[in-house]
Amino acid sequence: MAKKKQSARVPKPSLTRTPSRLEAKSQQPKAKSPGPISDLRTYTIRDYRLEKPSFTLRQVRVGDEVRYEVESGDLSAPSPPIRESKYLTRDQCVEIYRWMLLNRRMETALENLYKQGQVVGGVYFGLGQEACSCASAYALQKDEWLGPMIRNQGALLVRGFSPADIMMQYMAKSGSPTKGRDASSHFGDIEKRNVVSPISTLGDLIPVLAGVALGARLQGKHIAVMTYIGDGGQSTGVTYEGLNFAAVQNLGLVLIVENNLWGYSTPADMQFRVKDLAERAIAYGIPGVIVDGTDACQVYDACHEACERARCGEGPTLIEAKMMRMKGHAIHDAAEYVPKPLFEYWKRRDPIARLEDYLVKKKKWLTVAENEELISGVEQQLEADRERAVNSPMPTPESAAGGVYCEAGCHTIKPKYAMPKSVTTSDRDGKSGHPKRPEAAVHLK
Repeated sequence: MAKKKQSARVPKPSLTRTPSRLEAKSQQPKAKSPGPISDLRTYTIRDYRLEKPSFTLRQVRVGDEVRYEVESGDLSAPSPPIRESKYLTRDQCVEIYRWMLLNRRMETALENLYKQGQVVGGVYFGLGQEACSCASAYALQKDEWLGPMIRNQGALLVRGFSPADIMMQYMAKSGSPTKGRDASSHFGDIEKRNVVSPISTLGDLIPVLAGVALGARLQGKHIAVMTYIGDGGQSTGVTYEGLNFAAVQNLGLVLIVENNLWGYSTPADMQFRVKDLAERAIAYGIPGVIVDGTDACQVYDACHEACERARCGEGPTLIEAKMMRMKGHAIHDAAEYVPKPLFEYWKRRDPIARLEDYLVKKKKWLTVAENEELISGVEQQLEADRERAVNSPMPTPESAAGGVYCEAGCHTIKPKYAMPKSVTTSDRDGKSGHPKRPEAAVHLK
């Protein structure tokens, strides 16, 4: 992965409100009859998008079948341009584009392997969400942490896993990261890549990553930690608990809310009442940001600024990325419940096609020949990884018992950054000569 361009500290995203009536009394002369408007608080949610599509769906029953139709919204609107990045260089933009291409090609290969009967279990796709996965993970530094979800396979590629690793994992091969003990996306690497394994119980990664940030701070280092949640999963209780803990403790959590418009077969606007999920950041007292999840530059810039805040010890950020899940919940789901015009609308906003057009036609950072060479290189790499995955043997039966339980000496948990600070003889109270009494464990700040 290319070294990131160093940039100046970015301004803290705004989360402001007007003074309440009681606060205003201390700032202004006393009014004879204050009106009800003085009790109104207002907040700012930063919105990077260049278009703000809005559709209303209605549920229609035909016999025993229930489907959805688009009741209102402009389905003919053209795709907006890519927003210019404030931070990405030409080479970084091309690198993100390559990760996105590799993400797309790998998932196509996985789908073919599934249809050939070589995948054990199901497959979860991030078609249409490559910009969100790849550009967000690209904003992290090497020593920072990622907690991906099932559709963030592009983020795993950016963090150093190969397409072969991911394909072998789905095929339960012995060469997979879990040595064939799991046939889905539940794998990570806490030794080299700083990747926490996905947790199927939605929302549970949020307090885990908050704990990672807390552990780093106890070792004397402010870092950014990043994880994801869907529009449906954001309504879970553990999401609230984990994000509230991160906010109260001022931990460097960057939470990407992937609003891909469907919680399995339920339209997003039928399972929450707020207009934008970023508004929920207000309840925690943290910045909320909205981006077009199909625009890699928008995603990167928002994540870069959130990570900079985290590194400065300024706490968490909630980023809502709006896009469309272009396949069903998993490979078994044909997504027949989605109105076909919605698919057509978002197909014109394909994140890879948009970034390709930006690089080749608008910025002219790639010639047509260079782009074709880049695509060819991705396909060659993918084919080699596919062959490696297919030819990897299945695990032997006798290996099944290994690695199930932690045995003495099998691994050692070591601090990543430094030894946690503790009371030593140098911390003695000058008056009594006794060691200082440590603070209660609950005072984590």
